[in-house]
Amino acid sequence: MFNPAGPQLSVSIETWPITGHFAISRGAKTQARVVVVELSHGAIRGRGECVPYSRYGESPEAVVAAIELMADKVRHGLTRDALQREMPPGAARNALDCAFWDLEAKSSGKPVHVLAGLPAPRPLTTAFTISLGTPDAMASAARAAAARPLLKIKLGADGDPDRVAAIRAAVPDTELIVDANEGWNPDNLAANLAACAAAGVTLVEQPLPAEFDEALRAIWRPVPVCADESAHDRASLPALIGKYDAVNIKLDKTGGLTEALAMDAEARRLSLMTMAGCMVATSLAMAPALLVAQSARFVDLDGPLLLARDRADGLVYQGSLVHPPTPALWG
Repeated sequence: MFNPAGPQLSVSIETWPITGHFAISRGAKTQARVVVVELSHGAIRGRGECVPYSRYGESPEAVVAAIELMADKVRHGLTRDALQREMPPGAARNALDCAFWDLEAKSSGKPVHVLAGLPAPRPLTTAFTISLGTPDAMASAARAAAARPLLKIKLGADGDPDRVAAIRAAVPDTELIVDANEGWNPDNLAANLAACAAAGVTLVEQPLPAEFDEALRAIWRPVPVCADESAHDRASLPALIGKYDAVNIKLDKTGGLTEALAMDAEARRLSLMTMAGCMVATSLAMAPALLVAQSARFVDLDGPLLLARDRADGLVYQGSLVHPPTPALWG
């Protein structure tokens, strides 16, 4: 195992404007605030990016503080494997874990997929997100994105059956997946799932609040249901059996690529479909997630497409086809 033997750690908060606004059931935002970690070892540097999420009690400032507390241990030879024990899953560990992977790749001259024992990554088709809005506004946005083969529809408010029907009428031939972001409840669950089934939706993501998702065990699910806020790392998977058909693996929840790869393998062992997901962030956050996405049934790595601009050397998107990163970006 590569040991950076004392890299220097630096961490910063960056703000990236979003094109228009990004709305889900919990609210809307016009910018993405990300935390970037850099590990420097001589002239070599490794980088990682995370998105702190208030849903889990995280803030950029708190994540920066947690990462800075690791600086001495990193300088004294903390390894990536040891990091998994030193920090809990979450955004802070994600940025540091991915920086370790990047540093190891650049120091060894071997790409991350080789270090991880994985095949070379290939281009993948990602979903493109339609923000929550009125049925007409969402149908218009879907129509403008009709050339994209997979759309992810944000729901989670009163009138969702009308939204789904309007979008399906606007894009009759596009594959649709839905994300309610915990915005439904046991009373409207069956009706909303039925509306999704009638519209030919392929997947419904996190319909109920995580603390109330036991209701999923007791109903017929006409559309496969995917856990997002109910799923974090491998330890969360056993509780999903019987309630969910799939799991959304996000590096900001798992605490980095190391655990995400292990979670992916365990989910497939448990016969759960997988989705590789993301927060709204730059290509630096998407790059490691593309390795998890290689085996996923659904890929949702459109974060940079929602930004007004991306960082230098960002991922290449040809429509919805996203290409693997170059070493100038990560890995």
